Amino acid sequence: MSLFLCPICAAPLTREGQTYRCPNRHSYDVAREGYVHLLPANQKHSRHPGDDREMAAARTRFLDGGWYAPLREALCRLIADRLPQDGTLLDAGCGEGYYTEGIFQALQNIGRSFSLAGVDLSKAALKKAARRVPGGEFAVASVYHLPVGDGTVDVLLDCFAPLALEEYRRVLRPGGLFLYVVPAPRHLLELKSVLYEHPYENPEEAILYQGFDYLDIVPVTGVMAIRDNQTLTDLFRMTPYAWKTPRTGVERLAALGRLDVTLDFRIHLFRKQS
Repeated sequence: MSLFLCPICAAPLTREGQTYRCPNRHSYDVAREGYVHLLPANQKHSRHPGDDREMAAARTRFLDGGWYAPLREALCRLIADRLPQDGTLLDAGCGEGYYTEGIFQALQNIGRSFSLAGVDLSKAALKKAARRVPGGEFAVASVYHLPVGDGTVDVLLDCFAPLALEEYRRVLRPGGLFLYVVPAPRHLLELKSVLYEHPYENPEEAILYQGFDYLDIVPVTGVMAIRDNQTLTDLFRMTPYAWKTPRTGVERLAALGRLDVTLDFRIHLFRKQS
């Protein structure tokens, strides 16, 4: 049985070879790369939702360079310590599967039995995620309309994805863990200083969301000594700055060959109330 539900009738899906089927005869073919499309047309806000191929490729190159490895390692430790045996993990907004892959391998390394699924709007990203983690299941879907049953998830990860609290409360079991990763005040501040005349720090927030108990806030900080323009450009392209930076800022970045950049994250840990 799959963790996914039919997006049309909400009945459980079962994978049979290269097809997911529900008892009401709705079926969804698995793409060659290993993901399934579970996003109904009325939930699409554009013809090609999610990150495009170029942005997905830039993020893959950057992440595979190990620059955000400290964050991945922290997530692996936190989840390995808390996911129960035979538990279920959902990566909401999994992108190219960089963090999903690390978590999957960490859980396998300690002999944990578990089920893992990831959703994202971007087909380009999911092609990479499904290839990284053939032992998981991946679907094109919105975090605001998760094709997942009520109270079926033990651990839910939101790493830079939109915050869909109502859906997260619905799919998490009572006592389930919610990890929410956000940029901290000085994250990429040096990059922003190149791009903008008046860069600002991100806000430091600790918001208690309804239906959850706060467990902890885990900081992940460091400095990335980037020494080539391709890596700097990839970092820029994978951020929201790529959509709103003035031309002069892009030109300043293009002229750089090296930059020390701060990475600064906060992992907020919540437990769903019983």
